[in-house]
Amino acid sequence: ILAVSYAANRPAAHGSLTLAGLSTGAAGPAPEVGKPAPNFTATTLEGAKVTLRGLRGHPVWLNFGAPWCQPCRAENPDIEAAYEKHRGQGLKVLAIFVQDNKSDIQEYARRTGLTYPKVDDSSGRIASSYRLVGIPSHFFIDSSGILREIRISSLDPSTMGEDLAQIGVNVAGSNG
Repeated sequence: ILAVSYAANRPAAHGSLTLAGLSTGAAGPAPEVGKPAPNFTATTLEGAKVTLRGLRGHPVWLNFGAPWCQPCRAENPDIEAAYEKHRGQGLKVLAIFVQDNKSDIQEYARRTGLTYPKVDDSSGRIASSYRLVGIPSHFFIDSSGILREIRISSLDPSTMGEDLAQIGVNVAGSNG
């Protein structure tokens, strides 16, 4: 607990964090780098059913955030750019919005031009299974469903590229 608290509250060289006070209790084991990422089922704001298990075969980037979170808003253009650049390689980005309502999320996504799938997790069910302590938080999962990196804070494009490379995305080329 102390390590997570330190990681969430230490000064970041390139990012920042908003603490997330989730009221839903966690269930199951905490996510661990090198182990399978916790599966979940959700419906995107676009109406499609998505499961993490169903994304196997693709590198996956889970991005937890909220429209009211300033660090989240600041990094979203870079996430969108990375998604557009690498989706031709099969990259799946899923925005999981916590502590907000569907209409605010839809308006924010429309206004900012986010094209990757978005999930309303106002219940906190998915965030709790990932033991979310703050937003933005990022979970990078390889094509076999193994969690390869957890980042708790906003990311710069260079760090995004490093993390995408860890899950099998060719960041040297623009194949998408």
